[in-house]
Parts: sequence; C-alpha cells; structure tokens
Amino acid sequence: MKIEMIIERTKTGYSAYAEKYPVYTVGGSLDELKANILEALNLHFEAQGKTVTEQDLKITLDLPQFFEFYKVINAKALSERIGINQSLLAQYIKGIKKPSPTQTQRILKGVQQVGKELAAIQFLL
Repeated sequence: MKIEMIIERTKTGYSAYAEKYPVYTVGGSLDELKANILEALNLHFEAQGKTVTEQDLKITLDLPQFFEFYKVINAKALSERIGINQSLLAQYIKGIKKPSPTQTQRILKGVQQVGKELAAIQFLL
C-alpha cells in the first residue's frame, strides 16, 4: 500500500496531509515530520489492524520545497546539466513561475540522474 503525502513548507516548519485519508500533521524538521506522519497514519489505521512503515509512504513535493529540503543541490549546475535556463529554473525554485509537466519531468530526470551517479560512487579507502 502506497500512501501519498503532500508536504508543504510553513512558517514554523512543515505540514503534511494524505490525499485519500483524513490524516494531517506538522513537524519542525523533515525528520520530525516523517515520524509524525507515521504516527498519525498508524493511529488512523489502528482499528483496521494495519501498520504503516516509511516504505508505504509516497512523499510528494513541489520544486520550491524539493530545493528547500535538498539545499545541497546546486541549481546553477543542475540547470547547465539539463539544459534549462538558470534564471528560469531559479524562478521555478522560488515559486515565481510554475513549470509545465514536461519541464517538471526534465528537472526530475536530471535530479534522478545525479542521484544515480552519486549512488554509484566509491571512495578509495
């Protein structure tokens, strides 16, 4: 079972809500929010005898929130890598403009490719 959770940035941290279930929670950090999501979902499903784990979650972010969570990703370098104008990507990240589904997929593929490359790296010991 995959439960989609929409995460949003708030003035005091983060909030999350489930698309299909009456579950909502908040947290001051991403780690706290994940723990609170699991607690809230498990309370919701307790009567049904179901247990929800992190593997059951599908976390959904928009571009500004993604780049807020993963500040380690350099937007300038990513824009060069995927061939999107740096200024346009910055506007997407700041929420000034909303990317089309095609642009969103292009950015996502670029981020996923960087992730695959990083996962394959090994250091000499």
